[in-house]
Amino acid sequence: MSKKMSLAMAAMLMIFGTLASPCLATYKIGALFSVTGPYSFLGDPEKKTAEMIVDQVNQAGGINGQKIELIVYDDEGDATKCNLLARKLIQQDKVLAVIGPSVSGLSLAIIPIFEQSETPLISCAASYKIVSDDQNGGKPYPWIFKTAQSDSLAVEAIYTHMQKHGIKKIAIMGDSSGYGASGREELTRIAPKFGITIVADEKYDPKDTDMTAQLTKIKGLNPQAIVNWSVGPTQVTVMRNRRDLGMDKIPFYQSHGFGNKKNIELAAGAAEGVYCPLGACNIPDLLPASNLQKAVTTQYEKDYAAKYKEPLSSFGGHSWDAMHILINALKTAGPDKAKIRAAIENTKGFVGQHGIFNFSPSDHNGLTKDAFMMVKVHNGNWALAD
Repeated sequence: MSKKMSLAMAAMLMIFGTLASPCLATYKIGALFSVTGPYSFLGDPEKKTAEMIVDQVNQAGGINGQKIELIVYDDEGDATKCNLLARKLIQQDKVLAVIGPSVSGLSLAIIPIFEQSETPLISCAASYKIVSDDQNGGKPYPWIFKTAQSDSLAVEAIYTHMQKHGIKKIAIMGDSSGYGASGREELTRIAPKFGITIVADEKYDPKDTDMTAQLTKIKGLNPQAIVNWSVGPTQVTVMRNRRDLGMDKIPFYQSHGFGNKKNIELAAGAAEGVYCPLGACNIPDLLPASNLQKAVTTQYEKDYAAKYKEPLSSFGGHSWDAMHILINALKTAGPDKAKIRAAIENTKGFVGQHGIFNFSPSDHNGLTKDAFMMVKVHNGNWALAD
């Protein structure tokens, strides 16, 4: 063999050896967010947060020396697209795990895909049903997790505050989306435990632009408080309608889906005095120094504002928690789906944006009602509720 041929073969071996070397492999992670469409206020900050975290991790050397490859698809809030994109991530892109979707309805719709393919999914949506299989006694779906506080925990936080202030007669209202339906179910189910009577239950479409009729019916029943359960523009519309009807004196509660300062701005003063349960990431400056979440929430707020020049929201915080929980699992489990799933399920004491997470085989959300703090809108900003 000539010297030139030997050198050429050596070079080829080096090239193929490099390509085959595991040190240059990447951890493929998928993400499904409603970046555009009716739920873009959820998906946009989730996407930005996930991308920011990947940049931070990769710049620091990756996971065990391997970079993260994040593949983000925009489902546009459409169930059919979400279903197709979920299959694409698993079958074509060969991702190890997926975070998202942004909303409850889409998360529920794609559960069978992830269960059948045995691929970990960490949803960023709220409904407790995402991690509760009613056909199996409420046990968690093995491959499904979520980081958003469950609507049941939000209801408990609201009712605890009402109980403290002697409120027993309330009206509820909400949209007909999966999120609204799940919230309504929990508001109704949990009310008796707190001695609360629901005197009105009004519904509206997520695309409605006026809730005056629903509020007028409620006004005639003289409730001690009103709870609205929706996301998006309707949250703002209902507050404006309430003000126009002179119902400002009736205590008004929003769900945890209200966790974005933009909603306060859009309400143009109509949100003053409104209560809602929020996670720590919305109010890092209000947390005492002793709060375990203060450091991570303060840093997240700083990083996000520096990179995107906009305030963060609850929704980006759900993505932050999902990404870091998954990254921690990858550090110990490596590129093995079954081991990743087990690592997530065994996550204990993870200090996140929305609480201290303690997952288990019987709990794939890992949070308690302590993950919420009741806040109110005061002078156009968040303030701790009394």
